[in-house]
Amino acid sequence: MKQSIAIDGPAGAGKSTVAKRIAQILNIPYLDTGAMYRTVAVAAKRHGIDFADEDAIARLVGMIDVRVRHEDGVQHMLLDGDDVTGELRTEEISQGASLVSRVPAVRDRMTELQREVAHETRVVMDGRDICTNVLPDTPYKFFVTASAEERANRRVKQLLESGQPADYETILHDIIRRDKQDTERAYKPLFCGEDTKKIDTTDLTIEEAVNAILSEV
Repeated sequence: MKQSIAIDGPAGAGKSTVAKRIAQILNIPYLDTGAMYRTVAVAAKRHGIDFADEDAIARLVGMIDVRVRHEDGVQHMLLDGDDVTGELRTEEISQGASLVSRVPAVRDRMTELQREVAHETRVVMDGRDICTNVLPDTPYKFFVTASAEERANRRVKQLLESGQPADYETILHDIIRRDKQDTERAYKPLFCGEDTKKIDTTDLTIEEAVNAILSEV
């Protein structure tokens, strides 16, 4: 296992933005593991499977082919050979990803894929259980977080800038609900381990958060 950089944290804390920037600075690949779970959610939607139907989701993940491809530094997700990258960032798929990620068969399969990548090359990897489960032996483990209110504000701004409607109260409620799902799931929940450095980005710029991690690395 290469000495990769592992970053965990709740939705909307900025961990993906930070991870991408660190990967760029260090000139190593970035792996967005959340995109893998979103891809499973897209598969469930395409097959007409309820995101909360854990038995059906477990069967589905054993049937589909999920792969990662990087092109010009951009991560693409392939589902049975079809590039579904453009379908991953809707609110429906975000909620679906949180639900399907509770299924042990899904987490186990995605963990296998993530470890395969980390065995091949040093990477910056972010997700929900990278520090605690996927790459527990790396010395570079970080938990990037922010207040729910700040994360909701960031999501509203992101949606408005992309021309999509955004309601703060709805988004805040969804964030709080997703936090609950991620931290209280029975199998490999989201938490900050004792050997993981916490980075609170509520009052930090992206560059400040990046520098806080790079100073440790």
